[in-house]
Amino acid sequence: MTDSSPLDHDDLGRTLAHLKAGLGASEVHGSLVGFLSGGGRADPRRWPEALAIDLDDDGDARMAALYPACLAQLEDQELGFEPLLPRDDAPLPDRADALVAWCRGFLGGIGLAGAGHPGTCSADATEILRDVATIAGSSFDLEDEDEDEAALTEVLEFVRVGVLLLYGEFNGMPRTGAGAPPSRRLH
Repeated sequence: MTDSSPLDHDDLGRTLAHLKAGLGASEVHGSLVGFLSGGGRADPRRWPEALAIDLDDDGDARMAALYPACLAQLEDQELGFEPLLPRDDAPLPDRADALVAWCRGFLGGIGLAGAGHPGTCSADATEILRDVATIAGSSFDLEDEDEDEAALTEVLEFVRVGVLLLYGEFNGMPRTGAGAPPSRRLH
């Protein structure tokens, strides 16, 4: 991603700090993705208000651009969606903490969209939401860098595919193959 993309973690973090949002880039991205995945929709310029994100300013163009960028990722036929986390060269603990914050935001966004209540979604969706809640309430116990990197990659892939499944279910999208979008492997 380029520095002008609304989906750059560092740039979004700086924007949120400037707007005195009190939230990190991963959590805000997770909140918006959760809201959209849960079927929520808002005016692209006013989505922070729909997610109860209080900004010290009237917002800015980058915040407005984040909404269509997230929606485009979720609707990407090539399954290009990725949770917004620090770059791969950031320290592993920072990326792990950002994934936890992203999951926490995602669950809040799902709730604000009114989706995911027990008995209103499939068993698969319920299991995915339960697993994302477990991640959101976790802290990674990091000891072996290679094993921990592999574990984070695996958890991230689970979250990525789970989000796409939830987006499809809560937004009435047809499923492919065995009922789910095909997995895209990380290298």
